[in-house]
Amino acid sequence: MWKLPDEDLEALIRNFESSDWREMRLQMEGVELILAKDAAPQLREIPPGNTNWNASRNESTTVPKELSGAPLPAPKKLLKTIPQGWTQIRAPSLGTFYRSPKPGSPPFVEVGGKISAETEICLIEVMKLFTTVRAGVKGTVREIYPADSDLVEYNQPLFLVEP
Repeated sequence: MWKLPDEDLEALIRNFESSDWREMRLQMEGVELILAKDAAPQLREIPPGNTNWNASRNESTTVPKELSGAPLPAPKKLLKTIPQGWTQIRAPSLGTFYRSPKPGSPPFVEVGGKISAETEICLIEVMKLFTTVRAGVKGTVREIYPADSDLVEYNQPLFLVEP
């Protein structure tokens, strides 16, 4: 069986995350890779050997049976209205949210902690590839939405910061 080299897989993920694509599906010799920035990908069934992508792009989308009725987990502690001037720091990609650099070490930030734009606030892990998330804003952390090791979606709020 053919194996996708790790470097190629990481390059695919990086390129997908930095693209404006909402989803990508790669199927080759028994290997299937699906990347999506939305909670439930809208997968299109493309018959094997169909190399005319434009012909299949306009087909109606179908959601696999196991995803169609699956309820999404409710976000924790999300404020209905964000106070004026406050900022939500959002997930740059989907993955597993980690509050500390390694198990057993203290979290990067705590509620009430002061941060600068360059402060490392968490890690997002996708397939053993860890991305350091920096605050991008200066202020005080008022909320941390996901729990440690929660799965997060692209653009999901992670932190609420008061300037």
